[in-house]
Amino acid sequence: MKKIIAEHGDTWAAVACAVLVCLGWLFLQLGWLGLALFILPAAYVIGGYDSAKEGLTTLFVEKELDVDLLMIIAALGAAFLGVWQRDYFLIVDGAVLILIFAISGALEDYAMKRTSRAISSLMGLTPDTARVILQGQNCQIPIQDLKIDDKILVKPGELIPTDALIIEGASSLNEASITGESLPREKTVGDEVFAGTINGAGALILRVHQPPESSLIQRVIRLVKQAQTEAPPSQLFIERLERGYAKVIVVCGILLAILPPFVFNWDWQTTIYQALVFLVVASPCALMAAIMPTLLSGMTNGARQGILFKSGAQLEVIGKIRAIAFDKTGTLTTGEPKVIQIISVDRDDEDRVLLKAAAVEAYSEHPIAKAIVQAAMDKSWTLVSATNVLSHTGFGISGDVDGEAIKVGTAKFIRSDITHFPTTLIAESERLKQDGKTIVWVAAAGKLLGIIAVADTVRPAAATVIKELRQLGIEQVIMLSGDSQSTAGYIAHQLGIDHVYAGLLPEDKVKVIQRLKKQDQTVAMVGDGINDAPALATASVGIAMGTAGSDVALETADVVLMADRLEKLTAAIRLGRRVTQVVTQNIGFALCSIGLLLVANFTIGISLPLGVIGHEGSTILVILSGLRLLRNNTN
Repeated sequence: MKKIIAEHGDTWAAVACAVLVCLGWLFLQLGWLGLALFILPAAYVIGGYDSAKEGLTTLFVEKELDVDLLMIIAALGAAFLGVWQRDYFLIVDGAVLILIFAISGALEDYAMKRTSRAISSLMGLTPDTARVILQGQNCQIPIQDLKIDDKILVKPGELIPTDALIIEGASSLNEASITGESLPREKTVGDEVFAGTINGAGALILRVHQPPESSLIQRVIRLVKQAQTEAPPSQLFIERLERGYAKVIVVCGILLAILPPFVFNWDWQTTIYQALVFLVVASPCALMAAIMPTLLSGMTNGARQGILFKSGAQLEVIGKIRAIAFDKTGTLTTGEPKVIQIISVDRDDEDRVLLKAAAVEAYSEHPIAKAIVQAAMDKSWTLVSATNVLSHTGFGISGDVDGEAIKVGTAKFIRSDITHFPTTLIAESERLKQDGKTIVWVAAAGKLLGIIAVADTVRPAAATVIKELRQLGIEQVIMLSGDSQSTAGYIAHQLGIDHVYAGLLPEDKVKVIQRLKKQDQTVAMVGDGINDAPALATASVGIAMGTAGSDVALETADVVLMADRLEKLTAAIRLGRRVTQVVTQNIGFALCSIGLLLVANFTIGISLPLGVIGHEGSTILVILSGLRLLRNNTN
C-alpha cells in the first residue's frame, strides 16, 4: 500500500483535494461556515503542498520565481480576499485553483511516466540469473557474477542473459528488444547473441566474451537514462525564459493590484480579484510543457522502431539536416566480401578454379579467403584437404592439393612461377578492377588456372535510402571512404551518389565534415567503424549502425540504428521533422491561449475558476498533443 501511495502520490493528493473542495462548497451552501472554514484550508494544504514546496525551494535556494509559486500566491490571494470581504466562496475559487493545478500536475506526471515506459521496460528484459555449466553440471548464478569464457546454457523460449557467442547449437532468436525487428534471426555457431533477446526452438550453449555490464542492452539503458536527464537547448531556453517571465508577471500583478483604483476608480475587491486572475492566466505552464513531453514521446517512438536517440537535442537536430555523409564499408555496403565472378583460362572450368582456391584458402582467416571458401560451400562442395599450406603475408597463400602445388594471390605472387599471362585475362582483370573488384589469381602446378573477382556488396536497401533522402529534401549526399577511388566510385555510381571522397584517413573525414559545416549545413555522418568515430563526433548529428558498429562508434554517435537497417535513417529524419512540427504547434498554441486569456481578462473579465480551467486546460492539451508521438505512426 505504501508503495502504491509513493508511486501515485500526486494522484492521491489531487483526489483528496477534490473531495475536500466539494465538501467545503457543500458546507457553504448549507450554511455550515465553521465546517467549511475547517475543510477548505485542508484542501489548500493537501493539494498545494508539492507546488508550494517546489516554488519556495526555487525562491530561497535558486533565488528565482517559478510558475508553482505564482499559482500558490494567486490561491492564497483569493482566500485572503474572501476572508477580508466575507465572500467565502472566493476561498472556494482559490481551492479550485489549487485543485486544478494538482490535477494538472498528476496528469503531467502520468504523461511523463508514459513517455518513458516503453524504454524503461528494457530494465526487465534480462533475467536476474544465468544457467552456467560448471564441471558438467548446470547451476544458476547472478548475472553480475558472470565472467569472460563462462559457458551458459539457454533453453528454448528463454531470454538470453548477456551478450555472448554461440559455441554449440542453432536457433532463431527474436531480437525485437534490441533491433525493433519482429522477424526472428537465424543464429548458429560463431554468431553473437544479445542480452534481452528471446531464444527460439533450439537449445544453445554460449560463451561469455565480454563483461555483462558491457552488453548492448545495458549500454542502451545507460544512454537512455542519461538522455532523460538532459534537457535540449530549446527546453533550456524556455526554462530561462520562464524565470524572467515570472518576474515580469509578478511586477505586472503588483501594479494591477495597486493602480486601477487610482486610475480607473475600480473598487479594491475587483482590482485584487482581476490581478489574481491575471497571475493565473499569464503563467507559462502550457509553454513549459510544449517541448519535453513531445521529445520524450519521440524518443520512445524511435526506440520502438530500433532507433536510439541519446538526447532530445539530437531528435530536434536530425529533422533539420541538409547534408549527409556516409562511410562506405559496413554502412552503404555489407562489409563482407563476396565472390562476384570467376574466369578460367579455359573459359569452361570455373568450378576447378574455385575448388582449388578454396582448398588452400580454408586455412586462412583473411576476409577474401573466407569469401572464396563461402562461395564453394554455397555449392555444397566437400573441400579437399590441403597440405604444406603457407601464408605469404601481403601476397597470398600456397599449398598442395591432390598432389598439385596451388598458389592463390596477387598477380605478382603468381608471376614468380608463371611467365605467360593471357592478354585477354589481363584485360578482364583490369576491367574488373575499374569496377571496384579485388582480383585473386589462381595457379596449379605452374600453370595459370584463372582469376576470381571479389568485392564488397552494396546493402540491398542502400539505393532506395539514397533516393528517399533526396525526396526528403537532403541537398548533399556524399560518400567518405578510405578505399581506392575506383572502388569507392563504382559503389557510388551504383547508388547514385554524386560526391565521393576516397583514400581518406580518419582526420580527412573530419575535414570534409568541417567544410560542410562551414557552408552553414546541418550535417549528419553515418558510420560504423572506429575510424568513423572522429567524424561522428564532429558532425551535427552522428549516426552509428547498431549491432555491426564498433563500441567506439556506438559511444560517440548521437543516434544508433539498432537494427543495422539503413532504411531506419529515413524513418529517423521523418520522426525528427514530425517532432519539430509538434513542438512548433505546441508553442504556438500555448502562446495563443495565454494571449486570449489575457485579452478576455482585461476586456470582458473572467472568473478565477474559468481562468484556471483555461490555463490548466491549455497545459493538458499541449501535453496530450506531445503524447501523439507515442503512436508508431508519426504522421
